[in-house]
Amino acid sequence: MRLIRTPRAAAFCAAALLLTTACGSSGSGGSPATGLHPPALKAPAELGRTEGQVNLIAWAGYVEDGSNDPGADWVSGFEKRTGCQVRSKVAASSDEMVKLMKTGAYDAVSASGDASLRLIASGDAAPVNTGLVPNYKDVFDGLKHGAWNSVDGRMYGIPHGRGANLLMYDTAKVTPAPTSWSAVFDDAARYKGHVTAYDSPIYIADAALYLKARRPELGIKNPYALDRKQFDAAVALLKRQNEYVGEYWSDYLKEVSAFKSGDSVVGTTWQVIANLAASEGAKVKALVPKEGSTGWSDTWMVSSKAKHPNCAYKWLDWIVSPKVNAQVAEYFGEAPANSRACAETTDKNFCAVYHAADEDYWQKIAFWNTPIEQCLDGRRDVTCVPYAEWVRAWTEIKG
Repeated sequence: MRLIRTPRAAAFCAAALLLTTACGSSGSGGSPATGLHPPALKAPAELGRTEGQVNLIAWAGYVEDGSNDPGADWVSGFEKRTGCQVRSKVAASSDEMVKLMKTGAYDAVSASGDASLRLIASGDAAPVNTGLVPNYKDVFDGLKHGAWNSVDGRMYGIPHGRGANLLMYDTAKVTPAPTSWSAVFDDAARYKGHVTAYDSPIYIADAALYLKARRPELGIKNPYALDRKQFDAAVALLKRQNEYVGEYWSDYLKEVSAFKSGDSVVGTTWQVIANLAASEGAKVKALVPKEGSTGWSDTWMVSSKAKHPNCAYKWLDWIVSPKVNAQVAEYFGEAPANSRACAETTDKNFCAVYHAADEDYWQKIAFWNTPIEQCLDGRRDVTCVPYAEWVRAWTEIKG
C-alpha cells in the first residue's frame, strides 16, 4: 500500500456561494431533508457507442496507469477493454475539482462530500442511471443514497470508497488512553503545543460533532447543519483549541514525522496514516471516540456537459468492479465501495482493518457534506451557516 491522498482543504468561496444561491427553501421537487433544488437534468436511458476517450478529474492515486508505480495500473486494462483512452488531471482539493468541472472540459470527477452538493446544486453534475453500471449492485448499501451523493432518492454518482477521521494518540505520552474527543478539545491543555488538527474549514464539523454530545442544550443534530448559535459555539471551541495546537496538518508525511518525533502526541488522523506511523516505529493507536467521528466518502460523478458520456459510464463501472476497486483501495488507503472487492485484496486482513463491511462502524461516522443555508437536518425555522462562512471562520480560528 502507498498513501498518496492529497489535502482536501476547502477554501473556494465563490463555489460555496454559488451553492447557496442555487438552493431553494421550499416547494415541490426539492429534497425534503435539505430543500435542495437541482436543475431538472436527466440521466441517459441507455448507452451508445463509446467515443474513444474520457477526461477525468481525480484524487492522486485514483487513476493510475503504471507511470507512477509499475505495480499500480488499472487504466491500461480499461483502455484495452473499452477503447476509451483515459486523460486525467489530479486535483489538489475539492475546490479545484468544483472549479474544473465548471469548465465543461471533463467527463467525470471523484468528488468528496464537501464538493458533491455544490456540483449537484449548480447543475455541473448530472444524475446517474445506476442500471447502466452493472457493478453498482454490489456497492455496500451504506454508501447508496447518502445525503452527500443523492437528492430526492436520485443518485448523482457511483460510490468509490470511504474513510473515517480518527483520534490518534501516543500510547507512551497520552495516558490514560483517550476515549473521547475531549483529549483535543476540553483537555487539550494537558498536551499544549503537541495537539494536531486537520487543516480545513470542514474541521469545524469535528468540533460540532463533539459539542453535539458535550452540550446537548445546543440542539446540534447534524455537524454540517449549524445555525448561528451552534456555529459560533463550534468556532469558539476551536479558537480555544488553537492555543494548544502545535500544527495543523494537511501533509500526511509531516503528521507521521511529528508523531515519530514527539512533536505531536494527540490529534486527528486517517487509518492509513496510523498504520504507516506505527510501521515506522511510532507508538500510536487510533480509534473512533465515543462521540463518533467525521469521515469522507468519494463518489464518481458525471458532468452534465460530458463530451464522452458513454466512456464515462464505462469508467464508473470499471473503477468499482471488484478487482479494480480492491487495487485502488489498497494503493490509496481506504475502505472499498464494492462488497466483492474484499475477496480481491492482496492483504487478506485489509478490509477488516478498514472496516469495509462493518456497517455498525460506519453508522458512527458523519460523512463530509457541504453546509448550506437550507439546514441539512431538515429545520425550516432557522437559517444555517453556509460554507463560505466556514471558510472565513477557519482563517480567524488559525489566527
